[in-house]
Amino acid sequence: MQNLRVVIITGLSGSGKTTALRALEDIGFFCIDNLPVVLLPKFLDITTKSSPEIKRVAMVMDLRERSFLKKYEDIFSRLKEKGYRIEILFLDSSDESLLRRFSVTRRAHPLSEKGSVMEGIRQEREKLSALKEMADQVIDSTSTNVHQLKDIVQRYFLPASEHQKVIINVISFGYRYGLPADADLVFDVRFLPNPYFVEDLKEFNGQNEDVRDYVLKNEKSEIFLEKVFDLMTYLIPLYDREGKVRLNVALGCTGGKHRSVVMADQLGAHFAEMKYIANVTHRDINKS
Repeated sequence: MQNLRVVIITGLSGSGKTTALRALEDIGFFCIDNLPVVLLPKFLDITTKSSPEIKRVAMVMDLRERSFLKKYEDIFSRLKEKGYRIEILFLDSSDESLLRRFSVTRRAHPLSEKGSVMEGIRQEREKLSALKEMADQVIDSTSTNVHQLKDIVQRYFLPASEHQKVIINVISFGYRYGLPADADLVFDVRFLPNPYFVEDLKEFNGQNEDVRDYVLKNEKSEIFLEKVFDLMTYLIPLYDREGKVRLNVALGCTGGKHRSVVMADQLGAHFAEMKYIANVTHRDINKS
């Protein structure tokens, strides 16, 4: 048995394959988009021999490669015979949802060169039906947004023993640009000392070491973090018990560049230490 987990992401165009790939990249998979299937055996052989530290790889394969449908079944079978763990994740969605997404993005469907987008969707669905049947996991993205799809993929591919169930997204933001629309919990950190008023710090952001030290090295910050950590330790199991899959925690300061960034990074690191999947986003860090 080869000590390498291989996830093949495939499915209908517009169903969220790129989002799924990024979700796996965020939890430690080595990721490739649109690798020709004929190169897969060579890639796995080289990776196994020259990069033994890589234990999990994921790649998108679909109809963009014209020979994919003709060759995938034989290649996957031969790799499984050699002991590789080949898992197929198939992304699906309703015709109406796919048509709406293509209309919004104004992208051309790969099979609609001589016909309508809907006709391309129907042709692709027919061509991929056999692949869908052999998939290890099928995810229907019809009713999910990109964040929800990312959560579903991460929860499926992370061992239960490796991380806690609830996925936590930590967002820093600036109040002058408005509250994050999907925030579940919001903490206002404008009471902390503001590096913006320190001449040597104002041009840097909260990921700068000097800015971080300025924000953290005072009693207010220490007490705030201690109390927030305690609160989250109490709340998260309750959310989990109610079946909440995803928790969005937002921290805001005036411009979203200094204090909220520092505190969001601290909170994200704390959640990661507690074995939660913790994604940290700095929404307004590059705004002036």
